[in-house]
Amino acid sequence: MSEIGRLAIVLGFIVAIWGTAASILGGLRRDQKLIASGTHAAYAFSALTGIAVIALLQLLLTRDFNVEYVASYSSSTLPLWYTIAALWGGMKGSLLWWTFILAVCNAVVQVQNRRKNRDQMPYVTATMLVTGGFFLSLLVFVTDPFERLPFTPSEGSDLNPLLQNYWMTIHPPALYIGFVTTTVPFAFAVAALATGKLGAAWIRTTRRWALFSWFFLSLGNLFGAAWAYVVLGWGGYWAWDPVENAALMPWLTASAYLHSVMIQEKKDMLKVWNMVLVILTFSLTIFGTFLTRSGVISSVHSFTQSGLGPFFLIFLGFILVVSLGLLLWRLPMLKSKNELESVFSREAAFLLNNLLFVGIAFTVFWGTVFPVLSEWVRGVKITVGPPFFNQVNAPLGLALIFLMGVGPAIAWRSASWSSLKRAFAGPVFAGVATGVIALVMGAGNFYAIVAFSIASFALATVSIEFWKGMRVRQAMMGEAPWTALSRLIGKNHRRYGGYIVHVAMVMVFIGIVASSVFKIEKQIGLEIGQSVEVGGYEVRFDGVEDESSEHVEIRKARLAVFDDGEQLGFVFPEKRFYKKPQQPTTEVAIWSTLGGDLYTVLGTYDAETKVGVFQIFLNPMISWMWIGGFVLFLGTIVCMWPSYAERTAEATSRVPAGSRPAS
Repeated sequence: MSEIGRLAIVLGFIVAIWGTAASILGGLRRDQKLIASGTHAAYAFSALTGIAVIALLQLLLTRDFNVEYVASYSSSTLPLWYTIAALWGGMKGSLLWWTFILAVCNAVVQVQNRRKNRDQMPYVTATMLVTGGFFLSLLVFVTDPFERLPFTPSEGSDLNPLLQNYWMTIHPPALYIGFVTTTVPFAFAVAALATGKLGAAWIRTTRRWALFSWFFLSLGNLFGAAWAYVVLGWGGYWAWDPVENAALMPWLTASAYLHSVMIQEKKDMLKVWNMVLVILTFSLTIFGTFLTRSGVISSVHSFTQSGLGPFFLIFLGFILVVSLGLLLWRLPMLKSKNELESVFSREAAFLLNNLLFVGIAFTVFWGTVFPVLSEWVRGVKITVGPPFFNQVNAPLGLALIFLMGVGPAIAWRSASWSSLKRAFAGPVFAGVATGVIALVMGAGNFYAIVAFSIASFALATVSIEFWKGMRVRQAMMGEAPWTALSRLIGKNHRRYGGYIVHVAMVMVFIGIVASSVFKIEKQIGLEIGQSVEVGGYEVRFDGVEDESSEHVEIRKARLAVFDDGEQLGFVFPEKRFYKKPQQPTTEVAIWSTLGGDLYTVLGTYDAETKVGVFQIFLNPMISWMWIGGFVLFLGTIVCMWPSYAERTAEATSRVPAGSRPAS
């Protein structure tokens, strides 16, 4: 099977080279045979990478330890689900998985555009095959996932125990999908620049891809935070780790793009800016891949040090030179027809929103690369920790949430003073009232009071938009409230889906603020039968239980949880010892409610004294973050759902031009 996999990636690399050359030549000469050959190469590329993935998965499932990758990332006792996850658990497998997702995207793009965007498609195909060919070249020439060992070990080294968690089975695929699908808007942007067709068509074509990519980047970051929360046992979910930052940066620029592209569609402005954001987002995904695979940074999330760093830097340089070169060439054609008319307008709010997103992205970038730069320049690695990121990004984040409330309510072009008063009187009242209530309830922290007030302001703005739209439909159509609301959303998926996403982001924001500012932490040793009070909960240590299998040994503490004297139930924090890599891990146990998480960690247990040492946290309102993730999912689905006009246009495009009825 390894020979088949090896043959597939070699042939895939050759096909990518041919497809790229045929597509570019076909596009330049308008040679339909060459263009068709490039398209067929894209399909063949997808099939060959699919065969390679199946081959590697088969080798993992059959425990063929003669293959170096299988021996390094699996074992005979590794559960089936984690054996499948080992496919992307190591560097070689993750590169193959990345290439496969890209190949699937390429095939889907070819199918979607088989009857449209024909002038751009040769360049789209070439761009995606160049990217896919680069990743396959690493697998063919540098780091072969099908490499065989000169001997066959009796047992594998096993998957890193930190990766043997359900969040790790979905976090990397979600993040890879988010990273890889940024290639599609980038490829269409390159094609638009190459062909000079710089209207809004390429934006409309890639709008769902951009949203799809942003959605999976959001999920990837949330899943990663959830993994850190339940696996690393420090009571938090985000530490401004370089790899976390690498995943956050493209999300920030993609968020900026999703907002600014609306200005281009409605006002024909910011064409250059949108091109820059698309290029920047794709480049940051490659930069993030460089960070995690080059070994230049230390992180619990990164792969081992490898020699791949220079190749990624060269590819990143190639991307920037070509794309920015095309942008400079077409700059005269990208001049905006309109200008900003007033600072009190939705365009101005979106523009400021973009500057904040990019400002945060730059801060994160600078804080991430500063240790590397300081080591290159001064020979000493100077790191910047969470205080730097929090101090700079917290005010910018507050400003973003504030603008999230301003954007939906302010008018396009220019807003009068009277319209501003009408639009914001209710939200301002809601924000002030929330601040007063928080103060009266003893919130006590100025930053938290301001944050909750701004969050309330943003939620009120969105709620009023739904309310006003629903009332108008009720007045005009005589509909019942629920019917009016559902049809309001159904008639304008993009607008109201976006509002739902805003609600989700505010929920995530509230969860972050509350769990950061009002967190309670205790570290304590307890004898069996002793209790401790944490944030209103009473926690009693009832003893330990031991379990063992051929894969792992588990010591499980039994903690009873009480509230006002009433027993709510038990939680079971664990210490695990994985036998193959001889590595201990900590498994936290959480009693979760909407008000907060009682988060318990077993530090040590002395069998002689029967004393267990525990870390116990109360993380207020952290569940709102995860619920916000579900709301974000709902909002994105609503945004992406095609409108009636889009469905009609799509159906019409499938009918041959000569057969369409005259309009």
